[in-house]
Amino acid sequence: MNENSHSFHEKELRDGQVESVSAGSSPPCDKDSSALLAFRGISISELKNHSVLQALTAEANAWEPRVVSTEVLQAQEEWEAVESIHPETGSQASMDQPGQLISFSEALQHFQTVDLSSFKKRIQPTIRRTGLAALRHYLFGPPKLHQGLREERDLVLTIAQCGLDSQDPMHGRVLQTIYKKLTGSKFDCALHGDHWEDLGFQGTNPATDLRGAGFLALLHLLYLVMDSKTLLMAREILRLSRHHIQQFPFCLMSVNITRIAIQALREECLSRECNRQQKVIPVVNSFYAATFLRLAHVWRTQHKTISDSGFVLKDLEMSAKKSPRRLLKTLETYLAGVSKGQASLLGTQKCSGPQAPHSKDLTFTGVCDLPSHSSEGTWLI
Repeated sequence: MNENSHSFHEKELRDGQVESVSAGSSPPCDKDSSALLAFRGISISELKNHSVLQALTAEANAWEPRVVSTEVLQAQEEWEAVESIHPETGSQASMDQPGQLISFSEALQHFQTVDLSSFKKRIQPTIRRTGLAALRHYLFGPPKLHQGLREERDLVLTIAQCGLDSQDPMHGRVLQTIYKKLTGSKFDCALHGDHWEDLGFQGTNPATDLRGAGFLALLHLLYLVMDSKTLLMAREILRLSRHHIQQFPFCLMSVNITRIAIQALREECLSRECNRQQKVIPVVNSFYAATFLRLAHVWRTQHKTISDSGFVLKDLEMSAKKSPRRLLKTLETYLAGVSKGQASLLGTQKCSGPQAPHSKDLTFTGVCDLPSHSSEGTWLI
């Protein structure tokens, strides 16, 4: 038999096999028909070398693509670089995803929309003064807060009455955001655990360290870490808090700074600035950040240690309430320097050395632990 007749019969046999397979199944769609026609043009001896069949028949754990395109690599890099924060607020879908970062404005909006009436009943917006203290405040004290700003002030003080609820998805997202931003981690962490002691809480549950400041303390930390300039400041203070000699519990210190801000608001020390800006929450946030910045400066330059904490905080409270505008100017100058890459809290100071002990092993004295000698009133929120 000559070669032509042999090729003819081989083609008939091949065509018959393909047609018999097609006849035994349901009619294929147009795409399937095109695929079959494409394979018809390939000889049986060459089918085994076809890349598609190789991919289908290779072991799943052994097959790898020969070439990864630059487009795929670029897409992977862009995907990994995408921030996981959703700027839109009020979205129920984003509120139910504890793995997503949360902005300060979104967390604040949560408190603006939920019913806080039971917590609001507990607040005392201003300090009660009697006798000479009341007369002195009336004659020489700061101006009263404008009527239109008092609701915003009351919201701040009400949030300070709210505790941390680990069952609330928004509360969990706030904690996760604080942890991820301070540590640079891309992964979620447990809401309870030793990692919170590493950040300066005294226990494994942050909720136990919010006395006197409530959830406002966490909102202030959130405010600090969600702006790129103040985040740099926060990380520098965190680094200082881990100094092998000057260590202090970072988050617990932050809670105490929030307490100072609350007291300054209640004593109307911030009223003048709030009236000038026609805002309360931004002023309180900036005052908190400026006070924390001042503490870090004093702590570093005066070589303070954990045994000095109570007295440092008390002196800081008095000076901050006396000259809040000067304190805010210091923060503005620092942040302007950060923008130009010229500001640094630590300078060339090295924080290396033996690992600092856990916060639970430090004897920390906060502003609420020292007796108050102020005639302006007592610590009531």
